Amino acid sequence: MPWDLKDYPSSFKNFAPLLKKKTIEIANALVSEGYPEDRAIPIAISQAKKWLDEATATEKAALKKEADPKKTDQHSDKKMNADFLDNDVLVYYRENQWYVQTKNAEKATASFDTKEHALKRAKEIAENKHSKVVAYKKIEKPTI
Repeated sequence: MPWDLKDYPSSFKNFAPLLKKKTIEIANALVSEGYPEDRAIPIAISQAKKWLDEATATEKAALKKEADPKKTDQHSDKKMNADFLDNDVLVYYRENQWYVQTKNAEKATASFDTKEHALKRAKEIAENKHSKVVAYKKIEKPTI
């Protein structure tokens, strides 16, 4: 169920207007991609708070000027595979790069020059999905 500024989950009730707007925007996008509402809401809250903490004054002003989210807004037609929601996030080394990939996914989501950067990204993804990070040593070649 999509939300707007007049009809939204009760957990958004005490949010400042800008945080509420960003959270609704993210939650609606997640639901349109196939996330169940009970997963989309905490992810949207986490991501919106992170965005608000890291956004510049210009970015915040631009969001404030944007049209308010509507229930009829269109988002990506790309549906995510719900089978991967609970899968762990792998960090492995191959061909001089560290890769971050959801277990059983066809390809990695990102690659990094250092294991530290790959782990940071993997932890962000795993935290949002409430799954674990499985990090391999440089010499291991996991079967993915």
